Amino acid sequence: MKSKWRFLDTGPRTAAENMALDDVILECKARNLIPDTIRLLRFKPPAVLVGYHQNVEHEIRLDYVKEKGIDVNRRITGGGAIYFDETSIGWEIIASKSSIPPYDSIEELFEIMCRGVVKALRNLGVNASFRPKNDIEVNGRKISGTGGTERENAILFQGTLLVDFDVETMIKALRIPIVKLKDKELNSVKERVTCLKWELNRDVTYEEIKNAIKAGFEEAFEIELEDGNLTFHEEKFLRERLQYFRSDEWIFLDRRVPGEPALVHAITKKPGGIIRVSLALDREVGLIKSVLITGDFFVFPPRAIYDLEARLKFTPCDEKEIKKIVYDFFRENDIQVPGISPEDFVEIILEAVDKLSYEQFGLKSDEVNHIYPITRRAKEVMLGKCEYLLLPYCAKLVTCEYRKKEGCLKCGLCSIGEAYILAEKAGLKPITIQNFEHLMSTLKMMKEHGSGGFIGCCCEAFYQKHRDELEEMGVPGLIIDIDDRTCYDLGKQKEAYRGDFETQTRLKINILSKLLTYLQKKREEAYRCEHSTL
Repeated sequence: MKSKWRFLDTGPRTAAENMALDDVILECKARNLIPDTIRLLRFKPPAVLVGYHQNVEHEIRLDYVKEKGIDVNRRITGGGAIYFDETSIGWEIIASKSSIPPYDSIEELFEIMCRGVVKALRNLGVNASFRPKNDIEVNGRKISGTGGTERENAILFQGTLLVDFDVETMIKALRIPIVKLKDKELNSVKERVTCLKWELNRDVTYEEIKNAIKAGFEEAFEIELEDGNLTFHEEKFLRERLQYFRSDEWIFLDRRVPGEPALVHAITKKPGGIIRVSLALDREVGLIKSVLITGDFFVFPPRAIYDLEARLKFTPCDEKEIKKIVYDFFRENDIQVPGISPEDFVEIILEAVDKLSYEQFGLKSDEVNHIYPITRRAKEVMLGKCEYLLLPYCAKLVTCEYRKKEGCLKCGLCSIGEAYILAEKAGLKPITIQNFEHLMSTLKMMKEHGSGGFIGCCCEAFYQKHRDELEEMGVPGLIIDIDDRTCYDLGKQKEAYRGDFETQTRLKINILSKLLTYLQKKREEAYRCEHSTL
């Protein structure tokens, strides 16, 4: 005899109501107050939702969403920021762990939980399939992203289903999707994402989708779904908790380190997602006073990141100590972070700790966070062996005759001229990078000639996206972030990749000047030392 589950359609609601209901229904399931449930949810007005471990300011363009009347809220599950328009449908499984088919890994659990929607889409005429680690795709294009969390013996697993798709609004509302393009090996958002309307070439009604999802889960889980409503307990808990889920306390969740002088950041991208680390450091005693680890990764159990942060608090800024704490933490606890290893956390924490050492180059503590290392030997470029300054063509005037070629008039109308002058004083050869292939060929040339390294300028998004390729070239370098709206902010990364980005950016000349002044000083010291021994 088939098990009976509840089929719950909670209708269009605000982001705060939907997020509060996630918490409430999971809590009621953990207390065994409700039956196993499949829930459908919609958003009115449209909403952007960050993952539980994310920082709102890092992931969302708050000015834009406020102007457009888009709700902002935080999920109780991990993962990345997502955009829900009023046509998008959320689907959820809230059930006892014992009700779910057995699985051996988080990845296998994700596949099991997606089967109902995969079957629903196929029944609608869409060739859908599960794509590890947590997507449902159609011919290589994502149509549903998923994630989950747990509480005691209950599990909540949720996904989005794109029905129609407002690409422009999503790009303008969210900061992170552009960074993810490289891992999907796609060149634009439209090439990596699809929706029911595009696949079926027609409008699909909500009732049609709802019936397909219901039938899909009944077949996949071999259950009988009965239409139901919120229970007395769920309604009561919702009234009690809704105000909190509307509050800044929940939405922003204090995912920011207190404003202390020695505040350092580092960021990396691994197969399991982006990891951002912020540390508040006590310079005098070399101690980590507080730790913040955010990102779009998934972690089970969800509180594990908080526990790791607590374990690292008041730890000496020592590589052996940090490694021991992180490795012991993962070994002693049943923690799974798909696509991210304990070593990945160690490396990014150590990278953040090392940022403070950049102050020796004359930088202020806030300026060191605009420096990104390439290879573990990155700081060697400041010993006097650096030979090249790599500059982005997009910082030249759009009308400059040298925009598409090497050279500079030093006319003073853009920051590139100042950079060329600084490079010449420091004994570096400036090279204007025209496109991604030009960058790779330049690094290859430097490697073949045994170059001591480079200093370069680019935006953080480019660094995130291409760091692994830059690291593979093996040439040490220090990257300085750039100002103004970049190709990634404007959704023009494809044009920039080719060298056709037609907007001007600006270099952080103050930081570049400090690095090159230090480098020039080290070279002069080396010269005097060499000639004093002759």
